[in-house]
Amino acid sequence: MVFAVVVASLFRWSMAEAFVIPTGSMENSLLVGDYILVSKVHYGPRTPQTPLQIPLSHQKIWGTDIPSYLDWIQLPSYRFPGLRNVKRGESVVFNTPKDLLDPTDRPRDMMTFLIKRCVAIGGDTLEIRNRDIFINGDQTASPEAIKFQYNVITKFPLQLHQLNNLGLQPDDFFLAGNAQESTGEYRMFLTHRQVAKLENAAAVISIDRSTDLSQSFPLFPAGMDESWDTDNYGPLAIPYSGMSIQINLQTLDLYGELIEKYENHKQVKIQDGKLQIDGKEVNKYTFRQDYYFMMGDNRDNSLDSRFWGFVPDSHIVGKPLMVLFSKNEHGKGLERIRWNRIFSCID
Repeated sequence: MVFAVVVASLFRWSMAEAFVIPTGSMENSLLVGDYILVSKVHYGPRTPQTPLQIPLSHQKIWGTDIPSYLDWIQLPSYRFPGLRNVKRGESVVFNTPKDLLDPTDRPRDMMTFLIKRCVAIGGDTLEIRNRDIFINGDQTASPEAIKFQYNVITKFPLQLHQLNNLGLQPDDFFLAGNAQESTGEYRMFLTHRQVAKLENAAAVISIDRSTDLSQSFPLFPAGMDESWDTDNYGPLAIPYSGMSIQINLQTLDLYGELIEKYENHKQVKIQDGKLQIDGKEVNKYTFRQDYYFMMGDNRDNSLDSRFWGFVPDSHIVGKPLMVLFSKNEHGKGLERIRWNRIFSCID
């Protein structure tokens, strides 16, 4: 048993690891209940930062709220050479730099695993205009299965089988109330094809773009929270290794947290638009690693870089390769397994 655990732990650390999709932030590209295989070889495996942890666990002991690790010892972490770097437009698994739903202070390698799409890499300038993404001034193609939230009013509350006939799963909608007597008001997360199908449905009165998430969570950076929203965001320059910036209030608002937390300095002090590193004031700073901007394909149901900022290269875990298995919690009998998704490739 000890030998098996050691071998499994080494394989999980250096080669590949299986993850399950718990939320709908990447629908319909990835679905809740998908079990995916993630390659550590593509971007290079990282050496462990927290050695005192129960093997084959993460954050908590299985089935309990007891931490599965001790942070008494923290080691420097290094990345072995990988096959290549992260590419723009591909799905990536990483440790979130900031967990908005569970703000527990944890070591980097014990932070929550997320999977999002890398929409911009270091050196890019990102801008979102009316939901479309522009990189360095050029519009990029959206994933085919991209979703947005809509307010949908129907002539009467819809039955579950009617919603299924419209191609909607229970995770795609919730009843928000009755707009008028006997009518139904829904919040729905829809692809472009689903919107077109609903527009032709006899029971539907209206479909309108819903309020964005920035009304519930503050946007990154904090200084632009009132002038940007999730549909119109940026322009924002993504830092990369070797990029230099002049130190002032504006650049520290954008990049100060990166310098303080992720650039591996012993002592960083930011105050009144000035930066001190190891007791010395600096007027110009050069970044030590690449950063990425991640977003979910289910754009209005995803807490991502628009809210917690850039993902450092040190937080990158691996590249999703394929769906090993897919379980539909809302299905019955053989329909509880999504047979068509087994061994399907992930973009």
